[in-house]
Amino acid sequence: MRETRTLEFKETITNTFLKTVSAFSNYDGGTIFFGVDDDGNIKGLPDVKQACLDIENKINDSITPQPDYTLEVQNNDQTIKLTVKSGLQKPYLYKSKAYKRNDTATIEVDTLEFSRLVLDGKNIRFEELPCKDQELSFEILHRKLKETVRIENFDKDTLKTLNLYDDVNGFNNAAGLLADKNHFPGIDIVKFGENISIIQKRSTFENISVLEVYEKAIDVFRDYYQYEVIQGADRKKMEKVPEAAFREAIANALIHRVWDVNSQIRVSMFDDRIEIVSPGGLPSGITEEEYLSGKLSVLRNRNLANVFYRLGFVEIFGTGITRIKQLYAESLIKPDFEVSENAIEIVLPIFEKNADLTEDEIVIYKLLSKTMLKPISEVAPYVPFGKSKTIKLLKEMCQKGVIAVEGKGKGTKYIIR
Repeated sequence: MRETRTLEFKETITNTFLKTVSAFSNYDGGTIFFGVDDDGNIKGLPDVKQACLDIENKINDSITPQPDYTLEVQNNDQTIKLTVKSGLQKPYLYKSKAYKRNDTATIEVDTLEFSRLVLDGKNIRFEELPCKDQELSFEILHRKLKETVRIENFDKDTLKTLNLYDDVNGFNNAAGLLADKNHFPGIDIVKFGENISIIQKRSTFENISVLEVYEKAIDVFRDYYQYEVIQGADRKKMEKVPEAAFREAIANALIHRVWDVNSQIRVSMFDDRIEIVSPGGLPSGITEEEYLSGKLSVLRNRNLANVFYRLGFVEIFGTGITRIKQLYAESLIKPDFEVSENAIEIVLPIFEKNADLTEDEIVIYKLLSKTMLKPISEVAPYVPFGKSKTIKLLKEMCQKGVIAVEGKGKGTKYIIR
């Protein structure tokens, strides 16, 4: 066994474990084993009964409010298992400070995180707080509701129904996000050339309704990843990246991000992929596995999500990742998802069907898909066969029209068409 975000070992009983009790109570819970060294080896405690009393007294005297925990003697009365559950009355304080787990370390939360814990303890979301701007207009929201659900009369009763307004606090932050003009960040889109040093175009959409941000992002997407092919008297729209996948990714980024930080959703557009990074990791109560599998959905901004759902921007809550995967079911390169503590990244590759490639050719194709151009010297070391076979495979893929060659001699480079 090794220490993790939710597991800690303590060879002896000192007050330092109380910081971890605070961290486990404030977030997803966890377990502390006493009488076990940092490597997971059982060292044992001299008197487990007294140790249980000491642990219980320290928690009861030092953590406020009272956390939910259990103590269990294990390994023939040598060790103690302390199980701490995630609490409802956050923040849980040790010496007037709140803590969280950072990988295997326990650290004090910052001011922003502390305010989030206070709201969580009161079961209040940031989007439900009163908006600092109370002079708001909703022409875009009204137009969208009229187009999709045929709402003709738009007034404060409509906003109350959408949980955007109440008579006591006025407009909340969810209303601010949907208002025609606001103080919130939005989306920063950059179209790169051959590398990140070449910026072809940059568009930033902020301080406007998230509905308009959503539409403008899709317009930029269409400029770069859609084109028309003339077939006789007909024009056929072609997509390099499925628009439905991009819509899902952008909608997910807007309705699941944290809005209490002044940070843009970042969209990086390349010839072979789109990278979408939204601020804020997963909300409490859901694991990375549950998020990626679509088994469980925890809405960080439920009022905003409800509006997106009513307008048809999202189909069913919590199915965005699953839908993106389904849209790429026949693609050679699949989307990539990366979850960190403070951000979620979705990478949408160019949609390429299997062009009758062999298994060996697919290995090379996937390697080339991760960069713009590669010489043979950067391909051969990363494939499970020799240089001569690699060159042969590259030539065959060129004949199939899957990849192209640029340059000559030592300057020869290969790129996916």
